[in-house]
Amino acid sequence: MAHSIIDRDNWPKGEWDNEPDRVDFIHQGFACMLKRAHGHWCGYVGVPNTHACHGLDVMDWDNLLSQLSVHGGITYTNKCSGDICHVPEPGMPHDVWWIGFDCHHHMDLSPVDLVMHKSHGYPFIPNGVYRNIEYVKAETKLLAEQLRDI
Repeated sequence: MAHSIIDRDNWPKGEWDNEPDRVDFIHQGFACMLKRAHGHWCGYVGVPNTHACHGLDVMDWDNLLSQLSVHGGITYTNKCSGDICHVPEPGMPHDVWWIGFDCHHHMDLSPVDLVMHKSHGYPFIPNGVYRNIEYVKAETKLLAEQLRDI
């Protein structure tokens, strides 16, 4: 499965230099994915069609998704589509519903934010914290554990 390439040509040096743009793993029996969107990370957990959260819409705030606590809250739900998809490991379901979050909220920092500020001539460096791969993997595991308990 081909994945989109993130253009890092204009990024300043930072801890993101040695990070990949995508990581797939299994946690608590769920397919999990870390994927860079532009410069910031997103984390996703794929639940099978037998799970109570399969098919729930992130825009409907009065459902089981509202019980999940993860960085910035749940910001994505959908079936496999485009880059938010996977090749299932043997014995893992193909039909999963991806539930995810992103790390581009107030006080989050992305290398793309730095590029945009420089290109617009802003004299300041944006405040915020870069949520690195270790942080996002831990949050994604936490999401999988919460989904396991539903």
